[in-house]
Amino acid sequence: MNDFLQNFSPWAVGTIYAIAAIVAGLIAHAIIFWILYRLARRTPGKTDDILVQHLRLPARFAAMVVALWIVLPLVPLTIGGRVFVQHLLSLTLIALVAWILIALSRVSRDVVVAKYNIAIADNLQARKVRTQFDVLNRVVIVIVIVLAVGTMLMTFEPVRQVGTSILASAGIIGIVVGVAAQRSIGSVIAGIQIALTQPIRLDDVVVVEGEWGRIEEIALTYVVVAIWDKRRLVLPINYFIEKPFQNWTRVTADLLATVFIYVDYTVPIEDVRAELKRILDESEHWDKEAWVLQVTNSTERTLELRALMSACNGPTAWSLRCEVREKLITFLQTNYPQSLPRVRIDMLPQSTEDAPSQSVEGPRQQ
Repeated sequence: MNDFLQNFSPWAVGTIYAIAAIVAGLIAHAIIFWILYRLARRTPGKTDDILVQHLRLPARFAAMVVALWIVLPLVPLTIGGRVFVQHLLSLTLIALVAWILIALSRVSRDVVVAKYNIAIADNLQARKVRTQFDVLNRVVIVIVIVLAVGTMLMTFEPVRQVGTSILASAGIIGIVVGVAAQRSIGSVIAGIQIALTQPIRLDDVVVVEGEWGRIEEIALTYVVVAIWDKRRLVLPINYFIEKPFQNWTRVTADLLATVFIYVDYTVPIEDVRAELKRILDESEHWDKEAWVLQVTNSTERTLELRALMSACNGPTAWSLRCEVREKLITFLQTNYPQSLPRVRIDMLPQSTEDAPSQSVEGPRQQ
């Protein structure tokens, strides 16, 4: 074999060794992951399936790099060429380690997503855990990338020397960077604070900036609110720390829906109350927990009736309000139209004393 390779130039020999190493690494990777896939399918849980799925691609490149490291001593290279290839492989290994760590963080995220489903009705605990993992997972990815880039740069001698000089004046540079990036750093800290204290969570129903919607995404520096009409409201994450907003699902998802109806004093309240109960019994939006009809206010012209009923979540409460309001108005229009709001004008008879005197003058007699 060596006699055969002597007929080629050193670079050709190195290319042959590199191709052989890459092919061997790919074959070894395929065999190992074929076995891992079969083992993962036999287990009832999904954790191992997710692990194999996320590590398959970075492990393929890692297998090729390790194979190149193994055959590197066999390649006839000059000292400079060997140092260059070793440095290049070192940088690749650092990047692969960072890639694997990021893949592991995504494995933990997918395991949590599979375990905690936010599509169910009572999803408070699931939204708590999902919010924490989503935000902290982004923090971990940013830290891993920063450390990987810093480690790769420190492998270069000029950069290492500059780094030593920078560390000597780290105090001044730290102050300058802190002043310049205080808003960005504040946003990251606010994101971590939201992940821990959770004033908002994924899929929370909120009213913010006069808009009703759901928390769709919580990033490190911004929050995306999906508005009911399919618009997206993007807000800086500091907004939810510094400004007031409504969170309809902060403690529980169920809500009390209210409908106000204004009617005349002649309305039969008991009939309206019975009609409300009939509407709720036939409605698919009422959770059958609570309901009441009360007279909450009266003016010189109308009565204010408030229908109060429970629903399992915000969107259902909105649909229930619209349904009850429409059917109660239809009921009044059909059965008691005289009980709808009206303006009365009383025409009092005019007294004779106040009437102007009129004289009738007849013809003169001659």
